Amino acid sequence: MPSIEDALEVIKRGCDELLVEAELIEKLKTGRPLRVKAGFDPTAPDLHLGHAVLLNKLRQLQDLGHQAVFLIGDFTGMIGDPTGKNATRPPLTPEQIELNARTYQAQVFKILDPAKTEVEFNSRWMGAMSAADMIKLAARHTVARMLERDDFSKRYASGQPIALHEFLYPLIQGYDSVALKADLELGGTDQKFNLLMGRELQRHYGVPSQCILTMPLLEGLDGVNKMSKSLGNTIGIDEPPNEQFGKLMSVSDTLMWRYIELLSFEPLSVIRQWKREVDEGRNPRDIKVMFAQEIITRFHNRLAAEAALADFEARFRQGALPDDLAEVTLEVPEGGLPLIQALKLAGLVPSTSEAMRSIAGGGVKLDGEKVSDKGLLLNKGTSVVAQIGKRRYARIHLR
Repeated sequence: MPSIEDALEVIKRGCDELLVEAELIEKLKTGRPLRVKAGFDPTAPDLHLGHAVLLNKLRQLQDLGHQAVFLIGDFTGMIGDPTGKNATRPPLTPEQIELNARTYQAQVFKILDPAKTEVEFNSRWMGAMSAADMIKLAARHTVARMLERDDFSKRYASGQPIALHEFLYPLIQGYDSVALKADLELGGTDQKFNLLMGRELQRHYGVPSQCILTMPLLEGLDGVNKMSKSLGNTIGIDEPPNEQFGKLMSVSDTLMWRYIELLSFEPLSVIRQWKREVDEGRNPRDIKVMFAQEIITRFHNRLAAEAALADFEARFRQGALPDDLAEVTLEVPEGGLPLIQALKLAGLVPSTSEAMRSIAGGGVKLDGEKVSDKGLLLNKGTSVVAQIGKRRYARIHLR
């Protein structure tokens, strides 16, 4: 085991909040491996880099000598997590849950150490509960406390319906910590209410209270909304290497550092050195390349990462860029700058309608990648080489 100070530096890396740090230090002082729980509802079959934020933290804790408990919420999946939702979420069917759970297990071990991972399903204890047991569990909390949750309070205030079964979700997630005797539970910042429920229920049932580590919600490729498959802004763990590489290279120079902090396994000292080098003039693209290769090596292998880089550079350099490549700096409004406007402002097309026709005809590329989305928004803090046809180029800096 490393020293407690070194362990805390790893544990707190990139985290939003640690509750309660003094309690965690006391747990670490015992020298025994902690049971570290992270729960995932099998709501979709494909995991993405947003999920990998928690999985990375689990792996870091495994490397510190602790036991990861990867909990698949097959029982809670039949309720549907109401967190952050402004309407009742439709529950999954047992068939959907089973299919998604199998896919989850195949993907998580691209990050986690199987020898230090315990895979659990909360149907094991929740399915055995009688109706009387469930009523006793429900008696542990009040409606007033439930309405303290931000999403519930907003829906209640606006007159939107809240089904009674939705109140059961945080109770069951909390009871999972009782059943698993969790020492530490990981979750996104949007899960804090549910994670605290685990501490409270553990006290009720005479189990030592877990500590809580919340991690930030990773922004998706749009740089604004959290990574979500429903928003189409994800990088999937199982995506082909070339797609992963291209998407990572499209991340803005500013957002790149957040991705690296939350997803890279490079030491913090190395990342600090990279930042100093960029501040001194090094091209951020060099850092993105190293980060993209790390991610692809993790989810595929080193040869796939090298091939993806070679493919990206070959496509980027098709039709050698002119020596007198125009450099244009554009201001990006709140919410992003539409590509069709950027092309016009950069002098590559005479009008936005011409830009739309060029995109529809497959004649527009950004950094060598063909663009098909007429509504694409460009985010501030990055640079792209825009190309229309074979002869019109400009490097567009967005600020």
